[in-house]
Amino acid sequence: MAENETGRDIEWTPRMVKGAGPLYLTIADAIEADIRAGALRHGDRLPPQRALAERLGIDFTTVSRAYAEARRRVLVEGRVGMGTFVQASGAKPAPAMAGSSAASASASGIVDLTMNFPPRMADAALTSRLWAEVAGLEATGGMDLLLRYQEVGGTRADREAGVQWLAPCLPDLASDRLVITPGAQGALLALLTLFRHPDRPVAVEALCYPGFRSLAGHMGAALMPVAMDGDGLIPEDLAAQCARHPPALLCCTPNLHNPTTATIPLKRREAIAAIAREYDLTILEDDAYGRLAGNGLPPLAALAPERTYHIASLSKALAPALRMAYVACPDARGAARLTGAVRATTSMASPLGAAIATRWIETGLAEQTLNAIRAETEARQALAHRLLGQDGLRSDPRAYHAWLPLDHGWSRGDFASRLRHAGIGVVTSDAFAIGSAPEALRIGFAAPLERATLETGLREIADLACQSPTLANLIV
Repeated sequence: MAENETGRDIEWTPRMVKGAGPLYLTIADAIEADIRAGALRHGDRLPPQRALAERLGIDFTTVSRAYAEARRRVLVEGRVGMGTFVQASGAKPAPAMAGSSAASASASGIVDLTMNFPPRMADAALTSRLWAEVAGLEATGGMDLLLRYQEVGGTRADREAGVQWLAPCLPDLASDRLVITPGAQGALLALLTLFRHPDRPVAVEALCYPGFRSLAGHMGAALMPVAMDGDGLIPEDLAAQCARHPPALLCCTPNLHNPTTATIPLKRREAIAAIAREYDLTILEDDAYGRLAGNGLPPLAALAPERTYHIASLSKALAPALRMAYVACPDARGAARLTGAVRATTSMASPLGAAIATRWIETGLAEQTLNAIRAETEARQALAHRLLGQDGLRSDPRAYHAWLPLDHGWSRGDFASRLRHAGIGVVTSDAFAIGSAPEALRIGFAAPLERATLETGLREIADLACQSPTLANLIV
């Protein structure tokens, strides 16, 4: 065995137990077992990933995932240009919260590419400042935030903070037109109770946010799918459907559409606003990603302000745990009606969450956090484009997800099943489709804490996408 500057170069080979579970977990478990047995010592340099893969006769990405899992357990550390070294200091990995995607991924052995939320930003100083501002609420809000009910629809201070947050999109918004709701789902629930018509459907994109699909099904609201292309909802199809059977509502996502990442261009937005006026449609603009996109395009609420309810969720833009949304209403009367519906359905948004959001917005931390999230998102999107761009990946640099139409004869079910067997979780188009579902997948980029884990999952997808189903079939 050769000595390096920190320890030994070793010809280590893990003991593999056939059928014991995913290979990458078996290798990570073997590293942990050999550390405990003394076969691996602190500072030992493990074999290069490609060399170990060749020795074991397995795919390189499997070893890459195994080393990433060992890093998560703080069993090894990677040093750029030097290799992977054993850490036998007894350090423990940071515990994942029960029910979190990290916890479930670890327990199931799945690289979770199903979820769609902000990725973990790498700025530790900014993270500390966010927590410090949360702690600072004790001196200003005190126990009132914990022990008293607050105003339904938000206090004036919280609504003014919402106006400040939405100013880049809606610069003329007044606080008496703003309502704070417990998340976008709470806003959609309240608005459906107000505007659903028993004899008229709700127009939606043919690929629709699953939360709204569930809500419409729960309330018995019929959905009218409107055709889409690479630029999102097609106004001509909306007009044609309105002429046949006018809907009561249009619910759509104009920025970074979930799941396709499409952003509706200005001329289409203007056409949609004109159609809504012609057929007297109320618009529910689910703009969860508007601040994230930062594209300068006017929202539908700016083009048809008299009929649009603009829903801006902080769960997608900043932190899912806040569970609140700002809803810009057409006027103060509309805000009062929505406030009454919120009171009847969900009572109020969390006063603590609203106070945190207000604090972050007023101190500028919300904007800094948004920029940090954008930077991490763009890095992950660049990685996805490099690995899957040639396979027809549809994405946007600021989206937390991407859309992958399938080629080479793959069905979405077979492709997703094959990925799950390899330890990769994705979402098929069935979760979004109103009517027939295309052969496509949504890939989420945020759940893996490390880019290396994301890269491993994306490489598995890229390897499978370039094969035909018949060549990938191992059944004999």
